[in-house]
Amino acid sequence: MSFSISALVLFGLLLAMLIRSKSVGIGGATVAILFGYYLSRTGAAGSIDQVMSSIGHAIPSVGK
Repeated sequence: MSFSISALVLFGLLLAMLIRSKSVGIGGATVAILFGYYLSRTGAAGSIDQVMSSIGHAIPSVGK
């Protein structure tokens, strides 16, 4: 669960940076936020969480 919160913060900061640099407008940001919200309510949320967890566990072992 702690990794998903970290990913949420990371993606939130990335979205904020894109809005601030005017790479993404307010309309695009709204679509991105709504897409994430509705995606989290589908059956795909469990699979996405498993993939993100696997990536989170794989990253420290890449350098070894």
